Amino acid sequence: MDTMLYPELYKSLEAVRWDMEKDIPWDSFDASLLTPEQATTIKMNAITEWAALPATEMFLRDNHHDSDFSAFMSIWFFEEQKHSLVLMEYLRRFRPELLPTEEELHAVRFPFDPAPPLETLMLHFCGEIRLNHWYRCAAAWHTEPVIRHIYETISRDEARHGGAYLRYMKKALVQSGDTARAAFAKIGVLMASARRTEKPLHPTNLHVNRALFPRDTVQSRLPDPEWLEHWLDGQIQFDGAWEGKVVDRILHNLSLIFERTFKTVQELNRYRKEIVLRLQAQNGGAGEVPQPA
Repeated sequence: MDTMLYPELYKSLEAVRWDMEKDIPWDSFDASLLTPEQATTIKMNAITEWAALPATEMFLRDNHHDSDFSAFMSIWFFEEQKHSLVLMEYLRRFRPELLPTEEELHAVRFPFDPAPPLETLMLHFCGEIRLNHWYRCAAAWHTEPVIRHIYETISRDEARHGGAYLRYMKKALVQSGDTARAAFAKIGVLMASARRTEKPLHPTNLHVNRALFPRDTVQSRLPDPEWLEHWLDGQIQFDGAWEGKVVDRILHNLSLIFERTFKTVQELNRYRKEIVLRLQAQNGGAGEVPQPA
Protein backbone atom coordinates (compact mmCIF):
# COMPACT_ATOMS: atom_id res chain seq x y z
CA MET A 1 0.00 0.00 0.00
CA ASP A 2 1.34 3.45 -0.91
CA THR A 3 2.18 5.76 1.96
CA MET A 4 0.70 9.23 1.78
CA LEU A 5 3.32 11.99 1.70
CA TYR A 6 1.07 14.81 2.88
CA PRO A 7 1.30 14.16 6.67
CA GLU A 8 5.11 14.03 6.62
CA LEU A 9 5.45 17.04 4.31
CA TYR A 10 3.07 19.03 6.51
CA LYS A 11 5.21 18.27 9.57
CA SER A 12 8.54 19.10 7.88
CA LEU A 13 7.34 22.33 6.25
CA GLU A 14 5.51 23.44 9.40
CA ALA A 15 8.77 23.08 11.35
CA VAL A 16 10.56 25.69 9.22
CA ARG A 17 7.65 28.03 8.53
CA TRP A 18 8.56 31.69 8.94
CA ASP A 19 6.39 34.31 10.61
CA MET A 20 5.72 37.51 8.68
CA GLU A 21 5.74 39.70 11.78
CA LYS A 22 8.58 38.11 13.74
CA ASP A 23 10.97 36.83 11.06
CA ILE A 24 11.10 39.79 8.66
CA PRO A 25 13.33 42.61 10.02
CA TRP A 26 10.91 45.43 9.16
CA ASP A 27 12.72 47.86 11.47
CA SER A 28 15.89 47.58 9.37
CA PHE A 29 14.30 49.36 6.39
CA ASP A 30 16.56 51.96 4.78
CA ALA A 31 14.63 54.18 2.35
CA SER A 32 17.85 55.53 0.83
CA LEU A 33 18.68 52.03 -0.49
CA LEU A 34 15.44 51.45 -2.44
CA THR A 35 15.16 52.95 -5.92
CA PRO A 36 11.83 53.50 -7.74
CA GLU A 37 12.98 50.93 -10.32
CA GLN A 38 13.57 48.32 -7.63
CA ALA A 39 10.23 49.05 -5.96
CA THR A 40 8.36 48.51 -9.22
CA THR A 41 9.90 45.05 -9.63
CA ILE A 42 8.57 44.13 -6.19
CA LYS A 43 5.06 45.02 -7.32
CA MET A 44 5.39 42.82 -10.40
CA ASN A 45 6.70 39.90 -8.33
CA ALA A 46 3.79 40.28 -5.92
CA ILE A 47 1.37 39.93 -8.85
CA THR A 48 3.16 36.93 -10.39
CA GLU A 49 3.13 35.15 -7.01
CA TRP A 50 -0.64 35.72 -6.88
CA ALA A 51 -0.87 33.36 -9.87
CA ALA A 52 -0.50 30.49 -7.40
CA LEU A 53 -4.29 30.88 -7.11
CA PRO A 54 -5.16 29.72 -10.66
CA ALA A 55 -2.31 27.20 -10.54
CA THR A 56 -3.86 25.63 -7.44
CA GLU A 57 -7.26 25.51 -9.14
CA MET A 58 -5.58 23.72 -12.07
CA PHE A 59 -3.76 21.25 -9.78
CA LEU A 60 -6.93 20.36 -7.88
CA ARG A 61 -8.93 19.91 -11.08
CA ASP A 62 -6.34 17.79 -12.89
CA ASN A 63 -5.39 15.71 -9.81
CA HIS A 64 -8.88 14.84 -8.67
CA HIS A 65 -7.75 11.19 -8.69
CA ASP A 66 -4.92 11.90 -6.22
CA SER A 67 -6.09 13.02 -2.76
CA ASP A 68 -2.58 12.85 -1.28
CA PHE A 69 -1.15 15.38 -3.75
CA SER A 70 -4.32 17.49 -3.62
CA ALA A 71 -4.00 17.71 0.17
CA PHE A 72 -0.39 18.89 -0.21
CA MET A 73 -1.74 21.75 -2.30
CA SER A 74 -3.12 23.23 0.94
CA ILE A 75 0.49 23.78 2.07
CA TRP A 76 1.85 24.89 -1.30
CA PHE A 77 -1.01 27.32 -1.92
CA PHE A 78 -0.76 28.83 1.57
CA GLU A 79 2.99 29.40 1.31
CA GLU A 80 2.89 30.75 -2.25
CA GLN A 81 0.10 33.20 -1.42
CA LYS A 82 2.15 34.29 1.59
CA HIS A 83 4.96 35.22 -0.82
CA SER A 84 2.59 37.58 -2.60
CA LEU A 85 1.35 38.86 0.74
CA VAL A 86 4.80 39.63 2.20
CA LEU A 87 5.82 41.52 -0.95
CA MET A 88 2.59 43.51 -0.76
CA GLU A 89 3.16 44.14 2.94
CA TYR A 90 6.58 45.56 2.09
CA LEU A 91 4.97 47.93 -0.44
CA ARG A 92 2.13 48.80 1.95
CA ARG A 93 4.64 49.88 4.58
CA PHE A 94 7.23 51.58 2.41
CA ARG A 95 5.82 52.28 -1.09
CA PRO A 96 2.00 52.28 -0.70
CA GLU A 97 1.50 54.00 -4.06
CA LEU A 98 2.81 50.82 -5.74
CA LEU A 99 0.55 48.38 -3.92
CA PRO A 100 -1.18 46.18 -6.55
CA THR A 101 -4.90 46.76 -6.89
CA GLU A 102 -7.37 43.92 -6.53
CA GLU A 103 -8.07 44.27 -10.26
CA GLU A 104 -4.37 43.86 -11.11
CA LEU A 105 -4.20 40.75 -8.94
CA HIS A 106 -7.44 39.30 -10.30
CA ALA A 107 -6.18 39.75 -13.89
CA VAL A 108 -3.78 36.82 -13.41
CA ARG A 109 -6.56 34.54 -12.18
CA PHE A 110 -7.79 32.81 -15.30
CA PRO A 111 -8.48 29.16 -16.12
CA PHE A 112 -5.54 27.05 -17.31
CA ASP A 113 -6.31 24.45 -19.96
CA PRO A 114 -6.30 20.83 -18.70
CA ALA A 115 -2.87 19.21 -19.02
CA PRO A 116 -1.37 15.78 -18.20
CA PRO A 117 -0.80 15.73 -14.41
CA LEU A 118 2.66 14.12 -14.58
CA GLU A 119 3.95 16.69 -17.06
CA THR A 120 2.48 19.51 -14.97
CA LEU A 121 4.14 18.11 -11.85
CA MET A 122 7.54 18.10 -13.57
CA LEU A 123 6.93 21.56 -15.01
CA HIS A 124 6.33 22.98 -11.54
CA PHE A 125 9.26 21.07 -10.05
CA CYS A 126 11.52 22.79 -12.61
CA GLY A 127 9.70 26.07 -12.00
CA GLU A 128 10.50 25.93 -8.28
CA ILE A 129 14.19 25.36 -9.04
CA ARG A 130 14.20 28.28 -11.44
CA LEU A 131 12.33 30.57 -9.04
CA ASN A 132 14.70 29.67 -6.21
CA HIS A 133 17.59 30.88 -8.39
CA TRP A 134 15.71 33.95 -9.69
CA TYR A 135 15.00 35.09 -6.14
CA ARG A 136 18.55 34.42 -4.94
CA CYS A 137 19.78 36.51 -7.86
CA ALA A 138 17.20 39.22 -7.06
CA ALA A 139 18.33 39.31 -3.42
CA ALA A 140 21.88 39.99 -4.58
CA TRP A 141 20.70 42.78 -6.93
CA HIS A 142 18.61 44.60 -4.35
CA THR A 143 20.38 47.03 -2.02
CA GLU A 144 17.68 47.59 0.63
CA PRO A 145 18.21 45.08 3.50
CA VAL A 146 14.57 44.20 4.27
CA ILE A 147 13.67 43.25 0.71
CA ARG A 148 16.93 41.32 0.39
CA HIS A 149 15.92 39.34 3.46
CA ILE A 150 12.44 38.74 2.01
CA TYR A 151 13.79 37.41 -1.29
CA GLU A 152 16.25 35.14 0.50
CA THR A 153 13.40 33.86 2.70
CA ILE A 154 10.98 33.08 -0.14
CA SER A 155 13.78 31.57 -2.26
CA ARG A 156 14.27 28.96 0.47
CA ASP A 157 10.54 28.21 0.39
CA GLU A 158 10.76 27.60 -3.36
CA ALA A 159 13.64 25.17 -2.82
CA ARG A 160 11.60 23.26 -0.23
CA HIS A 161 8.61 23.16 -2.58
CA GLY A 162 10.85 21.71 -5.27
CA GLY A 163 11.91 19.02 -2.81
CA ALA A 164 8.27 18.20 -2.05
CA TYR A 165 7.41 17.93 -5.75
CA LEU A 166 10.42 15.62 -6.16
CA ARG A 167 8.93 13.34 -3.49
CA TYR A 168 5.70 13.12 -5.50
CA MET A 169 7.71 12.44 -8.65
CA LYS A 170 9.42 9.49 -6.93
CA LYS A 171 6.01 8.20 -5.86
CA ALA A 172 4.76 8.51 -9.46
CA LEU A 173 7.72 6.49 -10.72
CA VAL A 174 6.67 3.63 -8.42
CA GLN A 175 3.05 3.90 -9.51
CA SER A 176 3.40 4.67 -13.23
CA GLY A 177 6.90 3.50 -14.23
CA ASP A 178 7.91 4.37 -17.77
CA THR A 179 4.86 6.59 -18.32
CA ALA A 180 6.15 8.85 -15.54
CA ARG A 181 9.75 8.60 -16.80
CA ALA A 182 8.67 9.70 -20.27
CA ALA A 183 6.67 12.65 -18.92
CA PHE A 184 9.44 13.83 -16.59
CA ALA A 185 12.18 13.45 -19.22
CA LYS A 186 10.11 15.27 -21.86
CA ILE A 187 9.51 18.32 -19.64
CA GLY A 188 13.06 18.12 -18.28
CA VAL A 189 14.47 18.47 -21.79
CA LEU A 190 12.17 21.43 -22.46
CA MET A 191 12.89 23.26 -19.20
CA ALA A 192 16.65 22.66 -19.29
CA SER A 193 16.91 23.97 -22.86
CA ALA A 194 16.15 27.61 -22.04
CA ARG A 195 19.53 28.78 -23.33
CA ARG A 196 18.76 27.33 -26.73
CA THR A 197 15.27 28.84 -26.86
CA GLU A 198 16.51 32.21 -25.50
CA LYS A 199 13.46 32.26 -23.26
CA PRO A 200 13.44 31.75 -19.48
CA LEU A 201 10.88 28.94 -19.37
CA HIS A 202 8.75 29.03 -16.24
CA PRO A 203 5.00 28.52 -15.61
CA THR A 204 4.75 32.34 -15.55
CA ASN A 205 5.39 32.71 -19.27
CA LEU A 206 4.05 29.48 -20.75
CA HIS A 207 0.86 29.52 -22.82
CA VAL A 208 -1.87 27.95 -20.69
CA ASN A 209 -5.21 28.90 -22.27
CA ARG A 210 -5.57 28.68 -26.05
CA ALA A 211 -8.87 30.54 -26.09
CA LEU A 212 -7.33 33.65 -24.51
CA PHE A 213 -4.34 34.00 -26.87
CA PRO A 214 -2.39 36.30 -26.87
CA ARG A 215 -3.34 37.09 -23.25
CA ASP A 216 -2.95 33.43 -22.31
CA THR A 217 0.09 33.60 -20.03
CA VAL A 218 0.46 35.03 -16.53
CA GLN A 219 3.16 37.34 -17.89
CA SER A 220 0.87 38.72 -20.62
CA ARG A 221 -1.67 39.79 -17.99
CA LEU A 222 0.73 41.86 -15.88
CA PRO A 223 0.50 45.67 -15.94
CA ASP A 224 3.73 45.54 -18.00
CA PRO A 225 3.86 42.32 -20.07
CA GLU A 226 7.49 43.03 -21.04
CA TRP A 227 8.58 43.23 -17.41
CA LEU A 228 9.82 39.66 -16.85
CA GLU A 229 12.50 39.66 -19.57
CA HIS A 230 13.61 43.16 -18.56
CA TRP A 231 13.86 42.10 -14.90
CA LEU A 232 15.91 39.03 -15.78
CA ASP A 233 18.17 40.49 -18.47
CA GLY A 234 18.51 44.17 -17.64
CA GLN A 235 17.98 44.37 -13.90
CA ILE A 236 18.92 41.32 -11.82
CA GLN A 237 21.06 40.08 -14.76
CA PHE A 238 20.17 36.42 -14.63
CA ASP A 239 22.99 35.43 -16.97
CA GLY A 240 24.38 32.21 -18.41
CA ALA A 241 26.14 31.30 -15.17
CA TRP A 242 22.88 31.50 -13.22
CA GLU A 243 21.01 29.63 -15.96
CA GLY A 244 23.70 26.95 -15.83
CA LYS A 245 22.96 26.43 -12.13
CA VAL A 246 19.28 25.85 -12.92
CA VAL A 247 20.08 23.31 -15.64
CA ASP A 248 22.57 21.54 -13.37
CA ARG A 249 19.96 21.17 -10.60
CA ILE A 250 17.37 19.77 -13.01
CA LEU A 251 19.83 17.26 -14.47
CA HIS A 252 21.19 16.34 -11.02
CA ASN A 253 17.75 15.57 -9.61
CA LEU A 254 16.66 13.59 -12.66
CA SER A 255 19.91 11.64 -12.44
CA LEU A 256 19.00 10.72 -8.86
CA ILE A 257 15.43 9.59 -9.48
CA PHE A 258 16.18 7.85 -12.81
CA GLU A 259 19.36 6.29 -11.34
CA ARG A 260 21.37 7.32 -14.37
CA THR A 261 23.80 10.20 -14.78
CA PHE A 262 22.89 13.09 -17.11
CA LYS A 263 25.57 15.72 -17.57
CA THR A 264 23.89 17.42 -20.55
CA VAL A 265 20.40 18.02 -21.91
CA GLN A 266 21.39 15.92 -24.93
CA GLU A 267 22.05 12.91 -22.68
CA LEU A 268 18.66 13.39 -21.06
CA ASN A 269 17.01 13.61 -24.48
CA ARG A 270 18.64 10.34 -25.57
CA TYR A 271 17.27 8.71 -22.42
CA ARG A 272 13.83 10.17 -23.19
CA LYS A 273 13.89 8.55 -26.64
CA GLU A 274 14.84 5.20 -25.08
CA ILE A 275 11.87 5.37 -22.74
CA VAL A 276 9.50 6.37 -25.56
CA LEU A 277 10.66 3.42 -27.67
CA ARG A 278 10.20 1.11 -24.68
CA LEU A 279 6.68 2.43 -24.14
CA GLN A 280 5.87 1.99 -27.83
CA ALA A 281 7.05 -1.62 -27.66
CA GLN A 282 4.88 -2.19 -24.58
CA ASN A 283 1.89 -0.61 -26.33
CA GLY A 284 2.32 -2.54 -29.55
CA GLY A 285 3.83 0.39 -31.47
CA ALA A 286 1.42 3.07 -30.26
CA GLY A 287 2.58 6.10 -28.33
CA GLU A 288 4.64 9.22 -28.69
CA VAL A 289 7.06 9.35 -31.61
CA PRO A 290 10.53 10.48 -30.49
CA GLN A 291 11.24 14.06 -31.47
CA PRO A 292 14.56 15.00 -33.07
CA ALA A 293 17.13 16.48 -30.70
